[in-house]
Amino acid sequence: MKFFFPDSQDLVDPSFDFRTETRSESRIRQRDDQYPHEIFAAPPYDGILVSKGIVDGTGGESSGRYTVAQRHRLLRVGVREFFRLGDIKLETMGDCGAFSYVREKRPPFSAREVIDFYIQCGFDYGLSVDHVILGYNAELDAALPGIEAVPEEWRERQQITFELAEEFMRLSQGQACRFTPVGIAQGWSPASYARAVEELQNLGYRYVAMGGMVPLKSHEILACLQKVKPILRPDVSVHLLGVTRLDRIEEFRRLGVVSFDSTSPLRQAFKDDKDNYYTAGRTYCALRVPQIEGNAKMRNRITAGEVNQTEARRLERGCIDALERFDQGECQAEEVVSALRAYELVHDGRTDRSATYAEILRDLPWRACPCEICRRLGIHVMMFRGAERNRRRGFHNLFVFYRRLREIFGPPGGRSQKGLTNVAR
Repeated sequence: MKFFFPDSQDLVDPSFDFRTETRSESRIRQRDDQYPHEIFAAPPYDGILVSKGIVDGTGGESSGRYTVAQRHRLLRVGVREFFRLGDIKLETMGDCGAFSYVREKRPPFSAREVIDFYIQCGFDYGLSVDHVILGYNAELDAALPGIEAVPEEWRERQQITFELAEEFMRLSQGQACRFTPVGIAQGWSPASYARAVEELQNLGYRYVAMGGMVPLKSHEILACLQKVKPILRPDVSVHLLGVTRLDRIEEFRRLGVVSFDSTSPLRQAFKDDKDNYYTAGRTYCALRVPQIEGNAKMRNRITAGEVNQTEARRLERGCIDALERFDQGECQAEEVVSALRAYELVHDGRTDRSATYAEILRDLPWRACPCEICRRLGIHVMMFRGAERNRRRGFHNLFVFYRRLREIFGPPGGRSQKGLTNVAR
């Protein structure tokens, strides 16, 4: 089972000073900042997925994450040099990024444009152009009078995806492309997904990706895979787009899934209310110490006169000082919890996380983690504060998540993994 990590320009600055919160004046982001595979001794994923929608934008409401200079460099030097992969044994997968144009009537990219993008970048795998279906209803499989009960827009999006997959395969075969074509199946029910996979197999695809499943519950994903499995040809493999569900991953594998991609381990570090830090057997909430300058809500309250800026700065600094002294054994947990609570009353007020914070300071999870992030940052990895800390905590989550995956399935292709014991998710 392979795990591809979707790129969204998530890097960290090695020059960042966590005490002064300053960085090198000579820092150039693309040249100096680091990807997860540059920080850890072994990459916390088997490959990188790059979406054309992230690189180029879609011309509509969504814009690309890459600057013009970054985009030109990617197309000029290729994906392996751009991501500084060197001799690292990581595979690369190109995608069109269908969720970035999900509200459009049709995909903004043609099959030819996407193929040209994959060729220029030098990807190992290239996904066909698709259009996400904005709904799921398993009951439609038994509905009467059949296909007419399915919303017209859903049927149109599946048909568009079929047509683009056919053109994508025809053009890539005619051009003898070096990348492996991957057909994307879009559906609204188990039977419609099975129909999509059957169609892709008939077009010649030997690697198919199940798209549009991010919003689905695990039992719905399993229902679709169970419907697909009987018609899946022996030489055809399945990829799950944007789906993690590590607790069901062995069931996915038995149903033909060989790879998946997800940003969940990274995103949970700073998007989730409580599951921010992965560790053995459980997750922890991060310690909230928001930056006054980086918090729009706090700035608005200061401007409105609801919060005294000088007092807020004193409480903010007091939290960081107390946390650092605690990590060095110079103060007790009670003092830290008190400082965090005093600042919490200013920046939040609605939630009292004192008991949660006391548990974290009792368990000291960062001290038990062998990853490079935790060893270097200490308690700073637990602080919910700014991109440099939050992303590093996300990188730590990738480390823990990937080790758990390798515990379940072993190293892909026999690649050696170091110390894969006693870590769970």
